Amino acid sequence: MARLLWISLGGAVGTGLRYLLAGWVQRAAGPSFPYGTLSVNVIGSFVLGVLMVVGTETELMSPTVRLAVTTGAMGGFTTYSTFSYETLRLMQQGAWGSAALNIGVTLTVCLAASFLGFAVGRWVVGAA
Repeated sequence: MARLLWISLGGAVGTGLRYLLAGWVQRAAGPSFPYGTLSVNVIGSFVLGVLMVVGTETELMSPTVRLAVTTGAMGGFTTYSTFSYETLRLMQQGAWGSAALNIGVTLTVCLAASFLGFAVGRWVVGAA
């Protein structure tokens, strides 16, 4: 039960951070493309990669802390459900090019960010 509470607290923190960051980026970039969601997905993919390496290949985080920050905070922070909705909305609006761009950029950049996050995590823990 304690783990569930920590995961829930982490989720609340991640959700709040997602709301603040995505809103700020979207206001700064303008409404023509879902830049806020894209930025959150890229950052979330990178950070989750780092956290998973540090959390599973070292003893720097207890299992409860790892769950709170990965399942909780990062689960609340990343927004693939929003990505899907916004892509479908672009398609419904006939903005097929923007929809395709959103899919391609999100998949490519988030996978690259995860790879980079994994590499940084391995560097942080001293593994080649």
